[in-house]
Amino acid sequence: MRVCLASTSPARLMLLQQFGIRPLTVAPDVDEDAVVAAVAAGEGRELAPDEHVLLLARRKAADVAARLADDIPEFDGIVIGGDSMFEIDGAVLGKPYTPENATARWHAMRGRTGVLHSGHAVVRVSPGAPSREVHAVAEASVTFADDITDAEIDAYVATGEPLHVAGAFTVDSLGGAFIRRIDGDPSTVVGMSVSTLRSLIREVGGDWTALWHTVDPSLTAPAP
Repeated sequence: MRVCLASTSPARLMLLQQFGIRPLTVAPDVDEDAVVAAVAAGEGRELAPDEHVLLLARRKAADVAARLADDIPEFDGIVIGGDSMFEIDGAVLGKPYTPENATARWHAMRGRTGVLHSGHAVVRVSPGAPSREVHAVAEASVTFADDITDAEIDAYVATGEPLHVAGAFTVDSLGGAFIRRIDGDPSTVVGMSVSTLRSLIREVGGDWTALWHTVDPSLTAPAP
């Protein structure tokens, strides 16, 4: 059984590699803002964070699974899609993109606790058989140190690391030193809950340990 990660996130790829899985990676062709806006309009309300991340995880996995079935018909395995959002006091904090936004986020988060919502979707793809999809949301609370200085915030933002990650922080790199506590599966904060993935893969007939270090170098990613 092969593994395809429907993402180009370095953090998610590194996470799977750390747990013994060497996946094919394919960037999903999903307009995230348009997808969320369309579903929210149909529902007549804004989506809650857990709904938001699950919707996007499922769309990403479905897009890549369909392209694999067309472009690599011999692919026999699973496609993993994921999405994450950080929420604090009811406000959803996405990627800050600019140093100014990142700095403001860190001043607001210092000494406080937020929740990282992570959506997961796993699609089983087999030649000549209909695909099967399962999904789940995992959450972990993150408490930031209350003694982070302004100078430390400025130095961290200057590295550029927090600009392109949900919530403007990482737990597995430079930002980890500023996190006091995590309640929940720590891998959720990196980008995916590995324990949740294991359960989902079992649901579609996979064996987590059989995925360790399996990779087919002959497979190449389909074009977007």
